[in-house]
Amino acid sequence: MAEIEELEQRIEKLEEDEEKSMSIIVTKGDMDEAYPALILGSTAASFGWDVNVFFTFYGLDIVHEEKHKSLKMSPLGNPSLGIPNILGIIPGMERFTTWFMKRKMDNHGVASVEELMELSIESGVNMQACQMTMDLFGYSEDELVDGVKSGVGAATALNQMSETDMQLLI
Repeated sequence: MAEIEELEQRIEKLEEDEEKSMSIIVTKGDMDEAYPALILGSTAASFGWDVNVFFTFYGLDIVHEEKHKSLKMSPLGNPSLGIPNILGIIPGMERFTTWFMKRKMDNHGVASVEELMELSIESGVNMQACQMTMDLFGYSEDELVDGVKSGVGAATALNQMSETDMQLLI
């Protein structure tokens, strides 16, 4: 009974909190990882949520000034595309899949990665680049998209995540 009362109190407190918060960890730098992180982050920020997006390992490509302009979408290991994995070994399939998805998104009015990045930053999303990964890959702060915060370590990110209402790994 005490556990139920404690859970009810926690739920009541969450409902009373006006400002919600979210942390998103992005570990891959593909087009199909960029979209969920940027769409969820910017949408949550538009609702007034406090949002941190922590880009680590290949996820840094999404906030790299040059690399984010040429993110790709692999047909391998992506069964929802409807392309058999064996076809993924054909030269040019990644380029075709990327072109196909960009065309489909454009036809449906979906914003580009660049537009979503700009919207996220303008909406107040705290975009963070993992410092250890920047050091590992030899990236400098100058190579990041304007508005992305560098120098954020795992300890800082974990402390922020522990205090948020929602944590997502993309």
